[in-house]
Amino acid sequence: MAGTHGGPPLVRASVGLPAKSLGNAALWLAAFLSGFVIEEPAPYELYMVLLSVIWLAFGLKLRPEFGPLIICMMLYVAGGVASIPMAQEFGDAVMYIAVSGFLAITAIFYAAILADEPDRFRVIQNGYTISAVFVAMIGIAGYFNLFPGAEYFTLYSRARGTFQDPNVFGPFLVLPTMLIIQKLLRDSVSRNFALLLPLAILLLGIFLSFSRGAWGVLVAAVLVVYFLALVTEQSNRRRARLVFLGFAGILACAGLLAAALSIDTVSDMFSQRARLVQEYDGARLGRFARYALGFQMVMEYPLGLGPLEFNKYFPEDEHNVYLKGFTTYGWLGGFVYIAMALWTVCALVPLLFKSRPWTAFTQCVFAVFVAHLILSVIIDTDHWRHMYMLYGLAWGMIATDKIERKRARRQRLAAA
Repeated sequence: MAGTHGGPPLVRASVGLPAKSLGNAALWLAAFLSGFVIEEPAPYELYMVLLSVIWLAFGLKLRPEFGPLIICMMLYVAGGVASIPMAQEFGDAVMYIAVSGFLAITAIFYAAILADEPDRFRVIQNGYTISAVFVAMIGIAGYFNLFPGAEYFTLYSRARGTFQDPNVFGPFLVLPTMLIIQKLLRDSVSRNFALLLPLAILLLGIFLSFSRGAWGVLVAAVLVVYFLALVTEQSNRRRARLVFLGFAGILACAGLLAAALSIDTVSDMFSQRARLVQEYDGARLGRFARYALGFQMVMEYPLGLGPLEFNKYFPEDEHNVYLKGFTTYGWLGGFVYIAMALWTVCALVPLLFKSRPWTAFTQCVFAVFVAHLILSVIIDTDHWRHMYMLYGLAWGMIATDKIERKRARRQRLAAA
């Protein structure tokens, strides 16, 4: 009332600020909990169900700017629902597709959160990074058995942290690693010297996961971010600095690698995991053979084989998310997933070269997202929580750019 009659809006300020702070704190906790999925249902899942419902109830908007994500996710899940009758284990199939539906909702939630207020990327970035450093420390402690029972956080003599699989643990750490590297590339290293410690922890965690996929994602993401930093830098002096930092980073990583390999157990595991093709990849019904046979097989099943059915025909699961799109979600889901991935990449590219407060964040999301899409050729990323988060973050940034352009267009028309 005071605001209506010309006085200061005391009531609105006293209520609005705490509400915004509470909302940001709840969002920070969601990003933090994304690193704890060692058991199902994970705390992240239970928390996200509650948070999504509450936020939607209080007016979170589903904007047309990220409508393609909503449509693709819903069609993808619909393909899975249509495939359920094909499964032998009906209950397990229903549960699998229900989880897919939940994860689709989390992707849409993150997109809506950022489209509503793009500065929230800082909250997500902070919560995710702190979670990743903490999780990496747990994985490192588990690998070196630094406390009683620490071996629980390893699997097959590989660090897994608070994840079920080292192959998920390693890639989860890559986005915060890239955010720190991006910060060091853009700003003074001396002023951000404290970031070198969490960076070393994250890099060691990725290494000790002994996940070839995680190593590949890290290398690919670093190359993309470094390339973007070089081509978008206009100052020759700062470009020369980037070249120097590139060489320094290579030397630092070589030093860390040499120190890690000086430990016999680490060296033995590295020599085993560093082979490009493992025995289970090139066997008669190994990973690569299953790809060819699997794609031939699904051509006869428009509705797919059914959720969790592929390993009933072959010794193991698909280990390829694009193949899994067809086997588990039918032709509808398979084609929709490929279209959604390509659409996301193409929509993100123009944002990488715009001067915005969130451009650096968008570049890191793009680099890690593209690397994950490549990784998805050899690993099943279908139920990776952070993969759906990447989709949501990407479309949140895409929607933000669309909203800004519409606003600028209206202002030009009003001025004319």
